[in-house]
Amino acid sequence: MIKQIDKKKSRLKIKKRIRAKVSGTADTPRLSIYKSNKHIYGQLIDDVTAITLVAASTKTATITSQMSDAKGIEKATVVGKYLAEIAKEKGIERVKFDRNGFRYHGQVKAFADAAREAGLKF
Repeated sequence: MIKQIDKKKSRLKIKKRIRAKVSGTADTPRLSIYKSNKHIYGQLIDDVTAITLVAASTKTATITSQMSDAKGIEKATVVGKYLAEIAKEKGIERVKFDRNGFRYHGQVKAFADAAREAGLKF
């Protein structure tokens, strides 16, 4: 019998390994990304006090108005740029990147590149 690979379990296993090494503070919060089939989410988290400092997703009202028929990578780019702009307004420039177990390509890479272009350093 062939053993089936459970994608969700393997992603969570990778996520655990990443989270053991990456932790955010008030000075350098953790930029956490999550993507579902339809949406992409990004948060800047201070793990010391367990507070979300900044959050953005494709469900955010101002972003939804900017994207009419955007798909995948285009959505990730818009959300990444928007999140970086809000972070800059709050005085956050340096972050630690947490890809949340997802591979660094496609939407995750587009999100990270857009955030870097908008001024975040990681």
